Amino acid sequence: MFADALVAEAKRDRRVIGITAAMAGGTGLNKLGKEVPEQYYDVGIAEQDAVLFAAGLSLQGAKPVCAIYSTFLQRGFDQIVHDVCLQQLNVVFAMDRAGLVGDDGPTHHGAFDISYFRPLPNVVLMAPRDEAMLVHMLRTALVHDDGPIAFRYPRGAAEGVSLPQRPREIPIGTGELLAEGERVAMLGYGYGVQVALRAAGILGQHDLRVTVADGRFAKPLDAELLQRLARDHELVVTIEENVLPGGFGAAVLEHLEDAFVSPRSRARVMRIGLPDRYVTHGKPALLREEVGFTGEAVAERVLEALRAPAAIRR
Repeated sequence: MFADALVAEAKRDRRVIGITAAMAGGTGLNKLGKEVPEQYYDVGIAEQDAVLFAAGLSLQGAKPVCAIYSTFLQRGFDQIVHDVCLQQLNVVFAMDRAGLVGDDGPTHHGAFDISYFRPLPNVVLMAPRDEAMLVHMLRTALVHDDGPIAFRYPRGAAEGVSLPQRPREIPIGTGELLAEGERVAMLGYGYGVQVALRAAGILGQHDLRVTVADGRFAKPLDAELLQRLARDHELVVTIEENVLPGGFGAAVLEHLEDAFVSPRSRARVMRIGLPDRYVTHGKPALLREEVGFTGEAVAERVLEALRAPAAIRR
């Protein structure tokens, strides 16, 4: 899905340049290389060079897209900090294999990118909930003209939604309300939205109609949406396929702590994400079940929280 969308964008705009670091097949950029070879570069196993190359292209007016696995982009962190973010260059980071990736094991799980990107100034962070939103976010990233922008997406099958005939730009820092409920609000980020929707369906069988929202942006956050969810519900549940320290849920919690004078005036926040350990290899579905990152596991945690009168504001 990403490769098809990038090829279409490259044909639309000659400034769009796809860059990868020996991950052409995994990221799908080999398709770009076949269809628009003059707008494609593979620098080999050298992520630092890929990021630095993208910075140079941006300085010359190009719209470079660095398509690199989430876990391996860590190798270019110094270049991201000093050569891209510090100079506020228009570089797009497309982070494939965000979250648990399966049989490639602990070296390939994309568990840390939200945490290592979020402290950096001048960067925008986003994540699509499905393939249609991925198409819109790629267009958003390419028309963004105010510094670096990054989006993460998981490995595996798409969700099966219809693709848009024409990509549209998403306003930076805006989330989306998907379902209105009461007492509990689930705020997903990326694949976490799908987990939230499945958990909401299960909770509905327990006569609990919950609110579901798509955060879409980890930086900047949708402050208005977050504060509304915190005011109108007893419990806000953040769901992300990333470690909790420094992640999307941490950003939400930090924002609400600063925005509300008293914790009694807002909902309790429950953060759901990946555990503080390296996850072994295995099929993503089995790994998500093992670490409790499923709709069933989330629904059970919500029910337990609501049963504990001291744990939640009535």
